[in-house]
Amino acid sequence: QVTLVESGGGSVQAGDSLTLSCATSGRTLNTRVMGWFRRAPGKDREFTAAIHENGVDIRYAEFVKGRFTISRDNTKNTVQLQMNDLQPEDTAIYYCAASGARIIPTIQYLYNEWGQGTQVTVSN
Repeated sequence: QVTLVESGGGSVQAGDSLTLSCATSGRTLNTRVMGWFRRAPGKDREFTAAIHENGVDIRYAEFVKGRFTISRDNTKNTVQLQMNDLQPEDTAIYYCAASGARIIPTIQYLYNEWGQGTQVTVSN
């Protein structure tokens, strides 16, 4: 079992950028895939982005539209989500998650470990 701790959330204006970070307590088979999900007010948690430990296989949700970039540093056991051109609809709690799947899943129940989440608020 690994522990995931997110950081980097905050309140910004539309068009601003934020970088979320997720620190894991270690690297195991269960961190083969690292992902980010988000839960907007009144909505279900949804897949946002994920990256395989090989650093090559990456998936994004359609709503990212080239604004977000996910990366990971296996030597430091960290994952980052660079978010540019943030909009009010990006307001949500962002969660870091880990999966032992061999290919990147977008379904949340295929992720075994979760962080507590970090709040991102975007205002006009």
